[in-house]
Amino acid sequence: MRKGRIVAIILVGLLVVGGGSAYLMRSQIRAALDTISGVDYQGSGTESVTLVIHSGDTGEAVAREMVKLGVTKDFTFTYKRIIARNPNFVPGTFNIKKEMSADKALDLILDPASKVIVRVTVKEGLRIGTVLKVLSEATGIPRANFDQAVQDPTKYGLPSGLPNMDGYLFPATYEIDPGSSAEDVVRQMVNRMSAELKKFGVSDAKRHEVLTLASIIQKEARLTPDFYKVSRVFLNRLDQGMHLQSDATVSYGSGGTTVTTTDAERADGNGYNTYVHAGLPIGPIGAPGATAIDAALHPADGKWLFFCAINLKTGETVFSNTLAEHGRAVKKWQQWMRENPGWNG
Repeated sequence: MRKGRIVAIILVGLLVVGGGSAYLMRSQIRAALDTISGVDYQGSGTESVTLVIHSGDTGEAVAREMVKLGVTKDFTFTYKRIIARNPNFVPGTFNIKKEMSADKALDLILDPASKVIVRVTVKEGLRIGTVLKVLSEATGIPRANFDQAVQDPTKYGLPSGLPNMDGYLFPATYEIDPGSSAEDVVRQMVNRMSAELKKFGVSDAKRHEVLTLASIIQKEARLTPDFYKVSRVFLNRLDQGMHLQSDATVSYGSGGTTVTTTDAERADGNGYNTYVHAGLPIGPIGAPGATAIDAALHPADGKWLFFCAINLKTGETVFSNTLAEHGRAVKKWQQWMRENPGWNG
C-alpha cells in the first residue's frame, strides 16, 4: 500500500471523530505523518537502556539524551513531542528501551515504576564506620568515596570542629538514585536528621548536645520504655555533678565493640570516657533514632541514679536510686553472666 493512501486513511479515520477534539486530532495526525516519514520509531522498543534525568534538566536536554542513547530517532521530533505533552520530569534513573516511539518512551519515563531505586536501611545505634560500610555495599559506591564525603562536616551545614560525623546521619530506610554520589547520599541523611530535629524543636545551638545524649541512650537502652528512664538517670547524674560512667562511651572511645569494658579502658583519658571526664562526651557515639532523641528531650519522671541490665537476652533492666540498690542489681547481672558464659549478643 502506498504512503499517500495510508495517509488518506489515517486522515479520514481521525476526522470522523468530530470537531470537539480538533487539537488532539491534529497532534495525532502530525505524529502519524512523522512516523510514516521516518523521523520516529514504531513499537515499544528493543534492548534495555537506562536514561538519567538530572535535577534541572530541560525538555531539550532530555530529548538530546534520548536520541544519544538510541531511544528515539530524531531530536527535533522528540523535542516537539515533549513540548506538546509538557511533562513534569522527575530527576532519576529510568529503565527504558532503544528504538521506541517518542510517545511510548515518554510514557515510560513518566511511569514511576520505570524509575530505578536502590533501597538501603541504616539501623539505629550504628557507628559512622559501620554506616558507611552499609551504604557502600548497598549502593556500590566505593567506601573510599564515603570516607572522603564525611571529612568536612561544614559542607552539609554542620559546625566545624566536630570530632567526626557520628550521630548526624539519621538511621532510616532510604531510596537512593543509582546516579547519586557518596556526598549526595550523606547529604540526604544529614538533611533527614536536621528535619527530625526540627520536628522536635531542637535549635542548632542545642543540636550537638541532644544528639550526644541521645546516642548514649540509644546504646544503653534496649526496651522502648527504658529509653526514657535511662535518659532520666543520665540527666539526674548531670544535675548532681556526677560522672555519667557509661560503658558505652568508654567502649566507643577505646574502639571496643561491646558495652563491657576493662579497668584499663575505663581509666583511659580519651574525650569519650565518661568515667574520667564529667559531663557529656565530646560527641555522639552512634546514630540515634527518633525514640532516643525523644527520650533525651522528654525523660521519664524518677530519682534514679543507676541502672543495670540483669538479663542481656531480654533487655530487662533494674533502675536504682541508691548505690546499695545498684549493687544488688549488679550481682544479678553477674549471676546471669555466669549462667550464660560466652554471651556476646
